[in-house]
Amino acid sequence: MSTPSILTTTVGSYPVPDWLAALPSEQAVVDATRVVFSSQRQAGIDLPTDGELYRFDVNHPDTNGMIEYFVHRLGGCDARVGRADTAGFRARREMGFRAKPAAVVRGPVTEGVLNLPEDCARAAKVAGGDFKFTLTSPYMLARTLLDEHYHDFEALTLAVADAMAAQAAELNCACVQVDEANIPGNPADAPLAARAINRVLDAVKGSKAVHFCFGNYGGQTIQGGEWSVLVEFLNSLHADHLVLELAHRPAADLEALKDLDPRIGAGIGVVDIKVNHVETADEIARRIERAEQVLGSGRVRFIHPDCGFWMLKRSVADRKIEALARGRDRFLGLA
Repeated sequence: MSTPSILTTTVGSYPVPDWLAALPSEQAVVDATRVVFSSQRQAGIDLPTDGELYRFDVNHPDTNGMIEYFVHRLGGCDARVGRADTAGFRARREMGFRAKPAAVVRGPVTEGVLNLPEDCARAAKVAGGDFKFTLTSPYMLARTLLDEHYHDFEALTLAVADAMAAQAAELNCACVQVDEANIPGNPADAPLAARAINRVLDAVKGSKAVHFCFGNYGGQTIQGGEWSVLVEFLNSLHADHLVLELAHRPAADLEALKDLDPRIGAGIGVVDIKVNHVETADEIARRIERAEQVLGSGRVRFIHPDCGFWMLKRSVADRKIEALARGRDRFLGLA
């Protein structure tokens, strides 16, 4: 069968299976990862993820470790946070939605004990085909840290980028995706964020993607902003395609993406993960049609949910994944 002109993918996280949280073990994580891959492939997803279960933490099974999994393993970052550290971090207005820093930088940032290549290799053993591996943007990670070493946010961000790039260079998968949910609310930092993200992307050997959203916690948007002020930033990225939140966004955001560089494939969010409503195949098809009308025929390369599924029930997430694939097939006349 020929490859469809529009591919389906998921953004990253998947709800932790109840049985994994109840009886965790290394084997159970592997088994759950196999289930997550299989569920997506059976639903018709072309480029699935491991559900980010490589970050599973028995002490925090309800989160997907987007920040702590990385910074608690990087060298120079101290997970022990005291009163003075918390007070210093809270003085930073741009991170008001966090009560305390994820870690304190007390020395030069290094790879430490982070081992993403091993995490990726474990997923590859049960993936059953091509898959996407995700990691958090160095800019976003730096934003969550209290810097007591560099005393310079640019130096800190680029140090984190170098450590992440060393890891990204050894990832053996079809696609590596960098996740960034902070820059939409801090567009003034776009040049720095682009430099940091590009250091990671330039190290990747396979296909390169960057996911952007406006945050999600309990269905709530964390960051303000709009895509129109970020187009120049998006065009500066060394990515093969972007993975963008759009289903939960105003129509004007799609219009702004008409100026996206043609060399960059457009990934369009057509499934709203901030609500429990399960889209129909017709709804998905109409959203793809609207995107092609605005951006031009052939510009949409991927469709996907707006963000990860980690805050939804599996029953909801699975039905949304199925609708995603059915809607694509309906739009392309494949079913």
